[in-house]
Amino acid sequence: MAALCLLPFALVFFAFQIAPLLWVAVNSLQTADGWSLANFTRILESRFYRQAISHSLQVSFWSSLFGLLIALLGSYSLHRVDSRLRDFVNAFATMTSNFAGVPLAFAFIILLGFNGALTLLLRQIGWIEDFNLYSKTGLIVIYTYFQIPLGVLLLYPAFDALREDWRESAALLGASTWRYWCHIGLPVLTPALVGTFVILLANALGAYATVYALTTGNFNIVPIRIAALVAGDINLDPWLASALAMLLVGLMALITLVHQWLLRRSYHAAR
Repeated sequence: MAALCLLPFALVFFAFQIAPLLWVAVNSLQTADGWSLANFTRILESRFYRQAISHSLQVSFWSSLFGLLIALLGSYSLHRVDSRLRDFVNAFATMTSNFAGVPLAFAFIILLGFNGALTLLLRQIGWIEDFNLYSKTGLIVIYTYFQIPLGVLLLYPAFDALREDWRESAALLGASTWRYWCHIGLPVLTPALVGTFVILLANALGAYATVYALTTGNFNIVPIRIAALVAGDINLDPWLASALAMLLVGLMALITLVHQWLLRRSYHAAR
């Protein structure tokens, strides 16, 4: 009976998750000459596509790291403030976690573009000189912005695992705040931190609308290359696009396996 109740979910999951993935995997092995690994070989031998993979990994890694650190501090602060302010910030984070894509790109262009309001103000003060929103650094800034609310939503519940009497006991035994976080706080939060980082990384690796609206497709990252190969008028090659997509799937699978390995090590160390 329980299996029958899960059947609708299994059908929807297969139709919208497994079947598209299988279709992309099959198409990644197709070429004009038949079945082969030529698409993957072409990607790995091309400096252009290797650069796209490198840019995607760099932007995703640094934006996820910065977003995680800021979300960690924000989530901890939420546990120390009044409940009304906490509820407001949680509601605001829920709203801004969906503020991405084209509206976010236009908002940053108005604020931090070459003639943006904040850019002109900071340049007049002397804090910045040659900041370029449309560069890799600019993309890291804008990606970090939409990573922070998602990180807060994911990390905030994890702080419920930290009991206040642990801090008090550590203080009574002479442990400093630094030693408490190194030996108690951070080890308890490690699974949540690693899991959140993996989700933020996946969120950044697949982002398309924001970078496309910001750079009109001129910045070389994997989602832009996939879209150009699928919908482009000059370089139309859906088989190569499928191979690029499978490389992203492989990267995320590898990161997830590392995540699971770290969780197992953390669990065994805790025991």
